[in-house]
Amino acid sequence: MKTTEKLVVLGSINADHILNLAQFPTPGETVTGQHYQVAFGGKGANQAVAAGRSGANISFIACVGSDDIGQQVRRQLASDNIDVSPVDSVDGESTGVALIFVNQEGENVIGIHAGANSALTPERVEKHSTLIASASALLMQLESPVESVLAAARIAHQNDTTVILNPAPACPLSDELLALVDIITPNETEAEKLTGIRVETEADAAKAAQKLHEKGIGIVMITMGSRGVWVSDGSINERIAGFKVKAVDTIAAGDTFNGALVTALIEGKPLRDAIRFGHAAAAIAVTRKGAQPSVPWREEIDRFLSEQG
Repeated sequence: MKTTEKLVVLGSINADHILNLAQFPTPGETVTGQHYQVAFGGKGANQAVAAGRSGANISFIACVGSDDIGQQVRRQLASDNIDVSPVDSVDGESTGVALIFVNQEGENVIGIHAGANSALTPERVEKHSTLIASASALLMQLESPVESVLAAARIAHQNDTTVILNPAPACPLSDELLALVDIITPNETEAEKLTGIRVETEADAAKAAQKLHEKGIGIVMITMGSRGVWVSDGSINERIAGFKVKAVDTIAAGDTFNGALVTALIEGKPLRDAIRFGHAAAAIAVTRKGAQPSVPWREEIDRFLSEQG
């Protein structure tokens, strides 16, 4: 990676409407929730917040609507140590929305409306080409238009900016895009979507990782929930376990892992140590409710790691 230690995150911003339920409703069923809250989310924003609170020097390329919630989100992101000057306010659009049910096991189901996120076009990405070109790393997800993710990856690749892709939500991706990715962080479902290999065991994860290496990706990390992460980079091929905690809410756990992981990598931490740092951040996050409200600050992560020994 470059020595600038500058991180750019490109991605989505949503207002999350969260309802806690005893169990998810079946089709046609109405259930009563115990707790309702509105919090800021979106995979891009969650990962940016995780990186900002972890100590990264970060700029965020995104879009919000020309509504009050969009301005509130910008102010909140700025308070999380994020440069929000590349966050555009789009006239006539509403800020993205996510409707989230959380059951008593901490699992969630989510529906999203893109809103202003769909306005993050390749043309808007091009406006920020100098920012991407000067960064050490570019972190992206798939709640933004795929053609814009591709445009940003091309700029990064041409300028030796490390491209990290969290391929969520799961969808098919072109070989052209995958060949521009240096580090990919799918979960089991996303890995299967990209490779056709159902990931249930470590052997499955190894096979899926190899398939992704064949697409040109140097480092593959398949997140496996409570089992940790299968990592493969040509010399490391192993599962790195996470930390055991009592999960209250898994919203944004993966986003927290990604933001903290990339922060550790651009600081120069070895890969195993960076994964452990990401695991610690995610472990703290799942003990709290909500997306961004659950994301820990650097001091909390360092303290958690020191307590783990």
